[in-house]
This record gives sequence, structure tokens and C-alpha cells, in this order.
Amino acid sequence: MTGRRFYLTTAIDYANGDPHLGHAFEKIGADVIARYHRLAGCDVHFLTGLDEHGQKVAQSASDRGVAPQAFVDELATRFRAMWERLDLSFDQFIRTTDAHHKVGVRALIERIHQRNPDDFYEQAYEGWYCVGCELFKRDAEITDGRCSIHPTRELVWTQEKNFFFRLTRYADRLRERITTEPRFLRPDSRRNEMLALLDQGLEDLSITRSRLTWAIPFPLPSSSGDQQGTWVWFDALPNYLTATGFPDAGYEAGWPAQLHIVGKDINRLHSIVWPAMLMAAELPLPEQVWVHGFVNLGGERFSKSAGVKLELSEAVDRFGVDAFRYFLMREVPFDADGNFSWERFEERYNADLANAWGNLASRTLAMIEKYHGGVVPTAARTTLDEADLADYEAYHAAMDGREGYLLHEGLKAIWSTVARGNEYVDRQAPWKLAKDPALAGELATTMGALARHLARQCVALAPFMPGKAAELWKALGAQSPLGDQRFAGLASLDCAGWTVSKGTPMFPKG
Repeated sequence: MTGRRFYLTTAIDYANGDPHLGHAFEKIGADVIARYHRLAGCDVHFLTGLDEHGQKVAQSASDRGVAPQAFVDELATRFRAMWERLDLSFDQFIRTTDAHHKVGVRALIERIHQRNPDDFYEQAYEGWYCVGCELFKRDAEITDGRCSIHPTRELVWTQEKNFFFRLTRYADRLRERITTEPRFLRPDSRRNEMLALLDQGLEDLSITRSRLTWAIPFPLPSSSGDQQGTWVWFDALPNYLTATGFPDAGYEAGWPAQLHIVGKDINRLHSIVWPAMLMAAELPLPEQVWVHGFVNLGGERFSKSAGVKLELSEAVDRFGVDAFRYFLMREVPFDADGNFSWERFEERYNADLANAWGNLASRTLAMIEKYHGGVVPTAARTTLDEADLADYEAYHAAMDGREGYLLHEGLKAIWSTVARGNEYVDRQAPWKLAKDPALAGELATTMGALARHLARQCVALAPFMPGKAAELWKALGAQSPLGDQRFAGLASLDCAGWTVSKGTPMFPKG
């Protein structure tokens, strides 16, 4: 994996409200994956951003009494501020109102038209339109007369003449891609959903809106001479490509993406529509789409319109950024739905962070100071080092993509080592060894092994808790930055001679 280019993206969030917990879950998960791959030696480019066009944005801006551009400018500032607060290590923040993105979208549409001119055609259309999704809805996507995803919004019956994209032409090629390359779309449950959708039959997509002004103008002339606005998803999906510099020379060095990370509600758009657009443009497809589930509150999906919400700042403030990142990634599976609750957050904080990892770090540092003058002693490998190996292999298997991106399983594996470290302290009882000068060698071996044990955990947990991992790494006395470490050197990591500093508890009791 060392030296390999690794370009990963998140969904770009729709600019009609502040960032919420569902947004944070996806972005933190993507950041964990990006940080992990940097530690694996990859050349990582991590993209996130904001989707700023469309009818819903225009309506929200109108409700606020401001121009759409001013509305999205303010939101972009708030999104960036929150992602920086959450310590997201993104390399690029794209906005669909960026001048280059607009050029890239028009160039992609023109490229499709040049290579496959029959893929665009005009047709009168009518159907139920969900402004929340910015999509026409099939009957199967409507429950009790409302969109299944936005049940509080009224569906709008829409009739107009639009440009269509011939999605149906690519059904067989999409099926072949999904079935012959199972890594392309994961987890399995989401791949099976898309295969079922292909079995039902695709429909061509209406990709322009005749009365939409807050949009990228569609570059092909309409038969009526009216200017059509590009449908928001035909504008948003190409951001992954335009971020590489497309259509300028050299964009090929950054494309295709190795990984798109998206929520299950937009699976179809990323694993059916976007690949079909790329096929039509005769461009390479992304290597993989990973689809995560939802974070629920009391069993209900977070929804501003439905009144199911939680203030993201309040959640971060409760125990700090790193504890919040840890809780979301440990408690909510990255391949399924999960729940957030304040009670569970507090339980995880106290049990996992304060009483387990924090306690292990605190007493190890204190005993090195007390028994060895603060200098980590030279120590041979022990059963603690050997026993950790299997857990670190499980950690990598959950994190490196070979079995998907099961970030919660990665943390579970590391917490097995945390439990082992605490058991090792209790079993070795350094406070007893220190009373007998004849056992000085065993005491030194014990403390040296525990220092190595903590140092390995710092490296493995840096993707999840970059702040606290770096804090402990520094307290152990490491001279090089934690970010300079690589997994390849983890087994041989040695702390002998490092000078520790106890400091304050990493996780004060909640």
C-alpha cells in the first residue's frame, strides 16, 4: 500500500441548513480512513465540500430574504468551521458555485454529447417531485402520498419539457460492473439493493429544469430556445471529477477516485447514476463506493424538518472533540444504522476512555516516573507484545479496505489491547516488583513493555482521536511527530530512553 495514490471523497452536503450529526458521522468516518491511509504510507487526497445549487437552496435563501450566493457563502463558512473544529484533515473543500466547477460540469455534459449524442434528448415530463431530494419520485419511493425520505414535505406535481439522460442504455454495463467487481459497491447489503433496482428496470433521468435559475445553465440549446438549468445532481456528482482539475490538462493524475463515501439514501445516485455518466463520457469509474447507514436518535433518523435533531456543538462540548469522534465511530457501525444517546455517550466515555485507556496511560506514566526517574527502561519483548499482534492484524483488516471499512471493528480490536494492558499491569503488579531489588530487571521489562504498548496504541488510535493520541505520544517522550509514524514500523517501535511526563488526565471523569 505504501506510496499508492489514495483519493477519497465524501458526499458534498446540501447547503440549506447547518451541519448536523449525520453529516459529522460521515465526515469523521472519512477522516479516519484518510488518516489511516496516510499512516499506511499512501499519498492521500481527501475531498469534501458543499452542494450549493438547486430549488431547495433557492427557497431557503428566499425564506431568509437574502440572495442565494450570500446564503451559501454564509453556510460554507459555518460548515468549514465545524469541520475544522472536528479536526477533519481534508485536503480540499469544493463548492459547486466555484468557477472551475461550473466549467467542469459544462465540459462533462459537452463531452457526453460529443461521444454519445443520443444520450441526451428532450421530452415533456410529469410526475411527483420532492424538493427535499431534488428528485422525481417513483411510486415505490412514495409512502402515504409523501416522499419516504422527507415525509414532512409535500410532493409537487411537476409538468415541463426537459432534457433527459438515457440512463437505461447503461443498465447492462452497470450490472456487469457491480456483479463482476464486488469491491466496486459495498457493503453487500447495498450492492444487493442496487442489483434489485436493476432487476426492476431503470428509467431515463430528467436532468434539466425549465424554471430553475439558481443552477448551472445547461450548455445544450433547447428546441424552444429557453435556457434550461442543470438538475442539481447532474451538477453535484461531477464535483469528484472537477476537483482534480477536469477538464484541464493533467487531471488524469488525480482521477479516478479510489473511494466514494456516501449515505444509503444517495446510494443509487453514486452507484448507478454517476457511473453511468462517466460511462457516457468515456471516463474511468471510481474504484469503490462505500455506503454507510444513518445515525438515529431514539430510533428516529435525524431530520431538521421532522424536528428530530441534536445540536452538534452541544455533543462536541460534552466531553471534547476526540471523545465525540471516538463515540460515534465505536458506537455506530460504519456499515449499518446506529443510535446516539446521551446516556450511552457518557457510559462509553467513562468506561472506555476514562477508566480503561486513560487509566492505563496515567498509571503507566506515573510508575515510569516513580520507579525509573521518568526514563523508559530498555526492555526485551514480552508476552504483552506478542499477544497484541493478533489484535493489530484484526485492526488492519477492518481498516484497510480488504473487508470493507468497518471502523467500529477496528476500534474494538484496539480496545482488546487496552484491556490486555490493564490486565498486564494488575498481573505484574509493578508496585510489588519495586519493593524487591532482586526483581529490578523484571520491573524494567514490565515498564518498557507497557510504554511500547501505549506507543503502539497512539499510532493506531491517531486516525480516530488525533488530539488525544498526539497528547499521549508527547507525554511518552517521543521526539518525532506522531503523524510521521508508519504502520510498517509499528512492530519494531521502541521507546527505550524516552523521557515521560505525566501531565493531567487525558479523560477527566464525566
